[in-house]
Amino acid sequence: MAHEHTLPMNEGMESDNRLIDWALAEDIGPGDVTTLTLVPERAKASASIIARAPGVVAGAHVVAKVFLRLDPSMTCKIMAADGTAVQEGDVILRLQGQARAILTGERTALNFLQRLSGIASLTAQYRQQAGRDDVALLDTRKTTPGWRALEKYAVTCGGGENHRMGLYDRVMIKDNHLAFWAGESERSIREAVRAARSRYPDLEVQVEIDHPEQLDDLETDWPDWVLLDNMTPNEVRACVSQCQGHTRTEVSGGVTLDTIAEYAAAGPDAISIGALTHSATALDCSLELDG
Repeated sequence: MAHEHTLPMNEGMESDNRLIDWALAEDIGPGDVTTLTLVPERAKASASIIARAPGVVAGAHVVAKVFLRLDPSMTCKIMAADGTAVQEGDVILRLQGQARAILTGERTALNFLQRLSGIASLTAQYRQQAGRDDVALLDTRKTTPGWRALEKYAVTCGGGENHRMGLYDRVMIKDNHLAFWAGESERSIREAVRAARSRYPDLEVQVEIDHPEQLDDLETDWPDWVLLDNMTPNEVRACVSQCQGHTRTEVSGGVTLDTIAEYAAAGPDAISIGALTHSATALDCSLELDG
């Protein structure tokens, strides 16, 4: 059954509209010269957008917006809602309206649908391979510039969850931050946590650790999350045990479709995977004129 999904931080509508306008302007420029030459202005047409491979749909609502931008009277019927698994040959969306609008919007609409559905499909594969329903699969900030809200939305369509949207909604203390923080005074990680809580008391605080021994420095001032970066599954298991009852744990780095089950079995609360957005293969889809 398909589920209803919401764009992160309620940024969806504004983000959609800006991207659609930019994409159409980029593609059309001063005019679709081929369509303007060969297709009569008043011609009507109907078409179907079809999946050419199995996957999970994301971005059907963006496709409809693309065509409605070009023809406000266009009838757009979504046949496979976002989050729906489709097979080769399934119809995702049906269109009826101005022929020029359908032909002019085809590539822009498919670019959105294929990219976002590819992300949703890859996320669904990771979700299935994890073997644990109670471990959260998180995205990262490794997104296409300008596409972050949509790409993170696509992750939720595939069964994942969103990490922070940007640099502003969670304190994330990483190794490079700690290098500056420590400086010559050798200030500790727990002191960094205290400083973050003091300055941003309403935000969650997360600390990245590269070595299990670093946990010992946190035991008097646990952050909300500990990020276990580039560790082996055995190291993750030991860290999760030490953090139990004190803080939540997230695994990052080295997680693939082949290794996610082993990492999930080590017991973390979440696993973050940059590949969901930076390495997803587009879902093959096409637009076919009916009749």
